[in-house]
Amino acid sequence: MGDILILVESKGGGLEKMTLELIRGAEGLAKELSTGVSAVVVGADTAPLAESAAAYGLNKVYRLEHTLLQGFQPDAWVGALEWLCKEVSPGIFLISHSFVGREVAPRLAYRLNTEATTDCIGLRIDPADKGLIRTKPIYGGNAVAIVKTEGIPQIVTVRKGIFEPAEPAATRSEVVSMAPPLDESLLRVKSLKTVEQEVVELDKANVVIAGGRGIAEKEDFEVLTDFAKALSKTHGRVLIGCSRPVVDKGWMSSDHQVGLTGSMISPDAYVAIGISGAVQHLVGMIRSKKIIAINTDLGCNMFKVADYGVVGDYKEILPALIKKLEE
Repeated sequence: MGDILILVESKGGGLEKMTLELIRGAEGLAKELSTGVSAVVVGADTAPLAESAAAYGLNKVYRLEHTLLQGFQPDAWVGALEWLCKEVSPGIFLISHSFVGREVAPRLAYRLNTEATTDCIGLRIDPADKGLIRTKPIYGGNAVAIVKTEGIPQIVTVRKGIFEPAEPAATRSEVVSMAPPLDESLLRVKSLKTVEQEVVELDKANVVIAGGRGIAEKEDFEVLTDFAKALSKTHGRVLIGCSRPVVDKGWMSSDHQVGLTGSMISPDAYVAIGISGAVQHLVGMIRSKKIIAINTDLGCNMFKVADYGVVGDYKEILPALIKKLEE
């Protein structure tokens, strides 16, 4: 089998955290397959990003550079990646389940006559035949599917937060510059304008305070915000999250949601307020370093996984905690 290939994505000129997570995940799979891990950087000026990726000790870092790859042009990117896959024959291609990944993976799979599995929350190798087994949520997160497909390369998009980010290695990767044969006829869709959208990145928080079905009113999230402000003075970045019922009520946007159909996070501390602890929610936050639960129901699942638990009404507990922190 060829190397496991990952698609490098950038943010603010540096490596996107999801790319570092893919490197860590790919390394684990490669170990079981006795193969290597390589990465591909796509763009019009790929040298800086390729050098950043090379610090992680990959087998190779491919630089696909062309003027048509400036920014993100889906048609050009798919064409370039199709050409690369035919040149280097990767066995598995891992892509982040981001805007780029959702655009590229299905089209690329069709071009290469293989299959794509999107939004995976677990990857492992079948010891029997060395095939890639994927785990992904289905039916709106109400069930989980175990998927295995044929076709090479195995193309997969992976949700962020599944793996810990990789650390720089002692050795640098070989950087290989390649010029894919692209022309203007490939571009059937043009981007007229890019609008930056503010998104709550829960995976970047040191502490996440999450409210659930037990929060009585939308206005009660203000006390969670006050609690977050008080904590942020000593605990770094503190963000507000929630469980799915809160999003379903329209009280918070979906980027605040933690769980199988939301974000998968592992903050230093996770404070669950009025959250019962359904399996779909636990999947998203179980890797938190410390879990603190506040709930009136002593028998709720959240207390079973919590490091610390407080049985009581958040309306009385949170103001007392805020007062103590301010002191």
